[in-house]
Amino acid sequence: MKTVGQKFVEVPMLDLSRQYTGLRDEFLAAITRVCDSQQYILGEEVKVFEREFAALCGTADSIACASGTDALWLAMAAANIGPGDSVITTPFSFFATASSILRAGARPVFVDIDPETLNIDAAKIEQTLRSGPKRHGIMPVHLYGQCADMDAIGNLAAEFKLHIIEDAAQASGATWNGKPAGALGTAAAFSFYPTKNLSAFGDAGVLTTSDPALAEHARSLRNHGAKQRYYHDEIGANSRMDSIQAAVLRVKMRHLQSWNNARRSHAKLYDQLIATAGLTRTGANSAAPVVLLKTRPQAHHIYHQYVIRVQQREKLRDFLKERGVGSEIYYPVPLHLQKCFGYLGHVKGDLPESELAAAEVLALPMFAELTEPEQRHVVESIAEFYS
Repeated sequence: MKTVGQKFVEVPMLDLSRQYTGLRDEFLAAITRVCDSQQYILGEEVKVFEREFAALCGTADSIACASGTDALWLAMAAANIGPGDSVITTPFSFFATASSILRAGARPVFVDIDPETLNIDAAKIEQTLRSGPKRHGIMPVHLYGQCADMDAIGNLAAEFKLHIIEDAAQASGATWNGKPAGALGTAAAFSFYPTKNLSAFGDAGVLTTSDPALAEHARSLRNHGAKQRYYHDEIGANSRMDSIQAAVLRVKMRHLQSWNNARRSHAKLYDQLIATAGLTRTGANSAAPVVLLKTRPQAHHIYHQYVIRVQQREKLRDFLKERGVGSEIYYPVPLHLQKCFGYLGHVKGDLPESELAAAEVLALPMFAELTEPEQRHVVESIAEFYS
C-alpha cells in the first residue's frame, strides 16, 4: 500500500462514493419516480417501504419517521412509557438512546455492560430489577450490529412485565437465534443515517412492531397526534419520512444482505490478520496490545462497526492517521458520565466496564466495498505501531 516518498494510500473509515457509483442509475430512477409523483412526504412510496421493511424484520408493521432518534421516542410514547416511569438501558451507546427516554418523560436507569461484547449485561439488568424499585421498560442496544442477549432480556421482561424497546439503530439485518432485530421486543427503532448499513440520502428512521394498537398510536404521534387531518387527539411531533428517502432505501434494501455478508467477511479477515500479526491479547500472551470483541453463537453480527480494544489508543490513532488510515471512537464518554445526566448522581467508577471500554475502543475502517489490500494496510500499520 506504500507509494513513492513514504506516502500511503488512504483507507477511509467509510466511503459512500463506492456504493453510490455502483447504484447511481437505480438511485436516480427512484428519485425521478418520486419527483414525477409529486408526493414528497409519506405517500405511496413510504407505504411500500413500510411493508417491505416490516417483511425484512418479520413484524406485522413498521412506521417510517424522520430519524432513528424519533423512532426511539415514538416507540416509547406509543407504548405509553412516560412521566414517572423508568427504563433500564446501557450507558455505552450513542446519546439518543438515553435522551429519547428523557424525551418521553421517563428516567434512564443505567446498568453496566458485558466486557466481551460491550452490549448491556443481562445479569446486571436482573440484579437491578430484583434489588430496586419497579421499572417499566428495558432498552437494549444492539451495539455495532450484534444483538444483545435477547433470551435473557426477554425472560426478564416477561417475568417483570416490562416493555422491551430495541435500539436497533445499528442492526438492520442482524438476528438473534434466527429472529430478526426489530422483532425481539414490544417495538424497535432503526436509524437510516448515512453511515448505517442501510442508509438514506439524509436522515430517516423507522419503528417496527407487531402490536396493532401501538402501531396506530405511533402513526398518529409522528403526524402531530392526528389520525385525521386537522383533528389532533394529543400532542405529537412532525416526524414524517420524506418520500425520496423511502425510494432510496427501497433500492438499498435489495442489496442489504450482500453488503452485510461482505462486512462479515471483512470482520473475519480482520480477526485473522490481527491474530496472525501476534497482536491479540490472550491468556498465553497477556502483554499483547489488542483485544478482539466476542460474537455470541446466537448472534448473526452484521458489523455496522468493527471495533477492537487497544492500549495507547490516542497515540495509535495519530500513527494510523499519518499512514492514511481512518479510525473512530464509539464512544469516548459513557452516558452516565455525560454532564447532562449529572442529576442522576453517577460518579466515575459506578459502571467500571463501560468506563474502561470508553478508554480502549477503536473502530477500524468497515464498509462493504473495503478491499483486502486496504485491510492488510490497516493491520500492518497497527502492527508497526506496536513493534
